[in-house]
Amino acid sequence: MSSTLPSLRAPRISGVVVAVLGFALALGGVWLAVLGGSLYYLIAGTAVGVTGILLARGSGTALWLYALVLLGTVLWAVAEVGFIGWQLEPRLLVPVLLGVYLLMPWITRGLSPRRGAALALIFAIVVGVGVGVAGFMQPVGTRGEAVVRNAADGHDASVPDGDWWFYGRTPRGDRFSPLDQIDTRNVTNLKVAWTAHTGDTMRPGEDKGGTDAGHEFNFEDTPIKVGDTLYVCTGHSWVVAFDAATGQKKWTFDPKANTEADVYLACRGVAYYQAPPGTQTDCPRRIIAPVLDARVMALNADTGKPCEDFGEHGFISLTQYLGHVPAGFHFVTSPPLVMKDRVILGGWVYDNQAENEPSGAVRAFDPLSGKLVWAWDVGHDPQNWKPGPNEQLTRGTPNAWGVYTADPDLGMVYLPMGNATPDYFGGHRRPFDEKVSSATVALDIETGAPKWVYQNTHHDLWDMDVPTGPSLVDLPDANGGTVPALVQTTKRGEFFVLDRRTGKPLTEVTEKPVPQNAVPGERTSPTQPFSVGMPSLAPKDLTEASMWGATPFDQLMCRIEFRRAAYEGQFTPPQLKDTIVYPAFDGVIDWHGASIDPYNKLLIANANYIPFIISLAPRGPAEAKGLVKPWDGSGNEPKVGGGLAPQYGTPYVGKVHPWLNPLDVPCNPPPWGTMAAIDLVTHKLVWERPIGTTRDTGPFGTHVNAPLPTGIFNIGGNMTTRGGLVFIGATADNYLRAIDERTGKELWKARLPAGGQANPMSYTVNGKQYVVIAAGGHSGLGTKSGDYVMAYALP
Repeated sequence: MSSTLPSLRAPRISGVVVAVLGFALALGGVWLAVLGGSLYYLIAGTAVGVTGILLARGSGTALWLYALVLLGTVLWAVAEVGFIGWQLEPRLLVPVLLGVYLLMPWITRGLSPRRGAALALIFAIVVGVGVGVAGFMQPVGTRGEAVVRNAADGHDASVPDGDWWFYGRTPRGDRFSPLDQIDTRNVTNLKVAWTAHTGDTMRPGEDKGGTDAGHEFNFEDTPIKVGDTLYVCTGHSWVVAFDAATGQKKWTFDPKANTEADVYLACRGVAYYQAPPGTQTDCPRRIIAPVLDARVMALNADTGKPCEDFGEHGFISLTQYLGHVPAGFHFVTSPPLVMKDRVILGGWVYDNQAENEPSGAVRAFDPLSGKLVWAWDVGHDPQNWKPGPNEQLTRGTPNAWGVYTADPDLGMVYLPMGNATPDYFGGHRRPFDEKVSSATVALDIETGAPKWVYQNTHHDLWDMDVPTGPSLVDLPDANGGTVPALVQTTKRGEFFVLDRRTGKPLTEVTEKPVPQNAVPGERTSPTQPFSVGMPSLAPKDLTEASMWGATPFDQLMCRIEFRRAAYEGQFTPPQLKDTIVYPAFDGVIDWHGASIDPYNKLLIANANYIPFIISLAPRGPAEAKGLVKPWDGSGNEPKVGGGLAPQYGTPYVGKVHPWLNPLDVPCNPPPWGTMAAIDLVTHKLVWERPIGTTRDTGPFGTHVNAPLPTGIFNIGGNMTTRGGLVFIGATADNYLRAIDERTGKELWKARLPAGGQANPMSYTVNGKQYVVIAAGGHSGLGTKSGDYVMAYALP
């Protein structure tokens, strides 16, 4: 008697659990069905619930019924998504595992009859496993091979091959190293050459989850290398010089930046200036760097001491000519462009806080004296002018916060433009704001006079600002010559190829109708530009069937949220309810841009895929509930946090957050990160592959060390080399990888001691080629923080 009790008890207990899970799924299925969604969850959940009841009663019919449920689930899954492995996983994995559990001896011993039922369930499990395996056997992405051209016009030789003077190595922003000592044949031999530390690390409250929620400490720097020295800047605006051969620290300068009010603590790079021969200065070689508290500093490149003849003892304030600047409302994270005796820069504005924020004007300063030379101010006539001591640049204009690129031969600097704040309501924007928002703008380097404007997104309501300057490349024309071109990457995943002299498209661009019906007081553009003459990395529009989850339960919640939200595809205007925005403001391609091999005319881009949710709420009720405090624009803006966008001056308060399911994983399916190669001559997608794994990410923000090849979120860019390689850190799994440029195949990887959310670079010292990356993590992405600078070389 005692031996039979456990065998009877096991299916009863399991039956109760299965019944509860099944009817819970059915209850969610009722909700989804009422919203017009799939009936599968209602039907399957009910059947699983009945299976649980039969189990509890000791009936072998439970196995027959579950076999039917599992076979039906396989048919439904294939009908919805075909044989796509990661799409099949949430539909089949848990149901198959439950089927295996129901065949365990402690379950089947308590059932009667069971022999034929067990065989039926085994058959259903085999079918489910077979379909799942078949799905994962399908290639993910596009597999191809790039053409080897070795174009004679090659790379920009204005920078010595062994140096890296600009953020993108040259002012062209192609992020290409002409070095080939490390190549596809020997890259597997790469080893750590040296490890250095900046000494600047994350402080309490800077992890975006601390007491000062919203502070975000990141190490996004791309070092520059001049001669035998590497120059690095950090999240607190330190500048550190290292010996390029050994990593030994030469000097450190801490400007004591007041970052109390800054929400984003990062520095992406510094600039180098060499004074002309005969210049009377004690500081002929200088590093010019941004400081987070709205300053720019010039440091002696050899000693690290401030250049006394630059501004006030080495510093200039960027708040001059801006009028009232609340704390944290103007700061600079990108390196200035230094060229033709100009230091050209813009800066961040505090997104989505208010209308009439400080001006987004771009300014040029003298690199020796620090005096203002010109300002480009779209609200002024003429736009390029030099304000007097008591004059103010036009408030609330679009800004250009990313890295600038330039063509010194044409005398043009290319600006990546943002929006007039706020991002999610544009009903009050002025005509001059509208013209340059989310556009590429060319200015004369020496005078600031505008040359041309090309807009990538009209009346942007989604924060689709242009996050980095275009990459320059010379392309063959129809007459056997070349045309000076540029390629502008975008958050949308579109690539706009323009003649960099005129801003005219070199590949076809079409205006397509987009969703309308904005909130009262807003207006929308009836069409948006699509670069149809180039491959696009923009994701397909979401559908209910494309919703993802690790289990049927969280996938069901994503389906319900999808049905409840406003969504008509890309460019759905923000509504007075949850509105899905995809692609969203974190990219497809963000501030890191793309790299270009100028010999093979190949563009390499790494991309991100994660939807966001935006919702608007009337200001009056939101302020009455205390969600935001009233503000008239004087003093400092009240702290709100919690993903709220106060948008003072507009009728609406906004809220924005990434769209994650209850397990904190995205509602869209993998891959979440990819890398792709595009041929700029044939305009074809050569290859596209997932990049990164889930090794350092997991449900609820855990680190489960399960390296699933899903492709993963990445912040930071890539570098191509003459050796046929693409180097990339960026991914949330803390690796530096070397990719075969021709095929996209991973050839080598090295585990980083912290997140590598920065663009790598390369140089030579004493005949040896080094590959270097800043590895200090990104608190917004949640990667491990640190202060490492890692150098790799062949033994």
